[in-house]
Amino acid sequence: MKASVLIVDDEPDILIVMTANLRKEGYVVDTAGDGDEALRMTESRDYDTIILDQQMPRVTGMEFLRKLRAGRDGSEGVSVPVIVVTAYGTIEMAVRAMKEGAYSFLTKPIDYDELSLQVKNAVERRRLSREVETLRNEVEEKYQFGNILGKNPRMQEIFRVITTVAETDATVLVQGESGTGKELIARAIHYNSNRKDHPFVVVSCSALPETLLESELFGHEKGSFTGAIRQRIGRFESAQGGTVFLDEIGEMPTAVQMKLLRVLQEREIERVGGNETLKVDVRIIAATNRDLQKAMADRIFREDLFYRLNVVPIKLPPLRERLDDVPLLAAHFLEKYGVKNNKAVQGLSAEALGSLGRYSFPGNVRELENIIERAVIMEKGKTIRKIDLAAPGMSAAGGSDWLLGEIGPFRRMKTDVVSTFEKEYLSRLLRIYQGNITKSSRHAGINIKNFHEKMARYGLKKEEFK
Repeated sequence: MKASVLIVDDEPDILIVMTANLRKEGYVVDTAGDGDEALRMTESRDYDTIILDQQMPRVTGMEFLRKLRAGRDGSEGVSVPVIVVTAYGTIEMAVRAMKEGAYSFLTKPIDYDELSLQVKNAVERRRLSREVETLRNEVEEKYQFGNILGKNPRMQEIFRVITTVAETDATVLVQGESGTGKELIARAIHYNSNRKDHPFVVVSCSALPETLLESELFGHEKGSFTGAIRQRIGRFESAQGGTVFLDEIGEMPTAVQMKLLRVLQEREIERVGGNETLKVDVRIIAATNRDLQKAMADRIFREDLFYRLNVVPIKLPPLRERLDDVPLLAAHFLEKYGVKNNKAVQGLSAEALGSLGRYSFPGNVRELENIIERAVIMEKGKTIRKIDLAAPGMSAAGGSDWLLGEIGPFRRMKTDVVSTFEKEYLSRLLRIYQGNITKSSRHAGINIKNFHEKMARYGLKKEEFK
């Protein structure tokens, strides 16, 4: 579709000349003789840019801008780029126009080459903002559940399961590799349930030893063990009415598993060292990256507990099995970290997207997020053109390059691997710090003299990284 331009000016001769020039360049042009007429026209048509004269009767250019951005009757204002044109150009007026939301500022007599360039840039900006808005709406409508993104059929099926199970109090077991988003799934279930106004309590079952985990979950009475100087309320009590998320349930000691089974069966607990039975009203969602079938076979995970937890199973696919979601996720993280770091990064090049599409992502979505965050921080332009994916000594497919060839004597191969690692490590650090050896050595924790020696050994020169 041809881009549309609205010209607002009270001088008919200027309208005629501007219209002729812009139509010659392929734009669809409408005109208005004053600000009131122009505001009515913006209500019925979405223009790609507006060229606005500052000095007009009834409604000045600045007043038009304010009304355009504010909207009418509580409606949202119009974000179309506005080019302000005036015969009385001053720095103060230009600053004022920009504060009111103008895209750019030109003075009369008009340089039509300059105007043409300004219109072209404004139309391109409008097109990009529409694309971003369209993608955002598409993500929200089709591919997002809470903070989880995915258009892959397996993720869409998981969204349907979440929608169904959230309306119930059923226990859910989420399984998947580290970094696939198990806690996000748990949060999505909780915050779309009738328990959303009550606590969502997270407990990491792998972070605490058995005695402390038991106290963390069920609480304890004063004097129940050495160091128990006061009564403690456990996570199940504090989550009353809400949800307890048991992360890494596969690491839970068997003695604590027995007590958890009682919670699931009877909905009651006893504090450590206490005799009082307390009723608890909580929903339990558990997650693990461990193979619980194998853990049951090895008798380190109770079979009866597994079946109590596995009422509604959700199996999260690793990112390498849903690579069609990578562009969607990358765009989401790009926007997130662009805003966070105040960087005007707008997209990824075809080369960068191709690299992501060929990578195996051993760290899953969490690794992709870290990759994009790092790329945004380091990028100096508006487009991320190249992304460093593989760790030193590793191929982009996740394999070890040094194992692909002939296997030689251990000592020699070990020396080769160390040398490969050191050279790649130093190169990447120098690239990050643009050849600054002081900052690179400080980051690496290597004495600057040793750093210089290693650079000389591998033929690295700081000028190559600036």
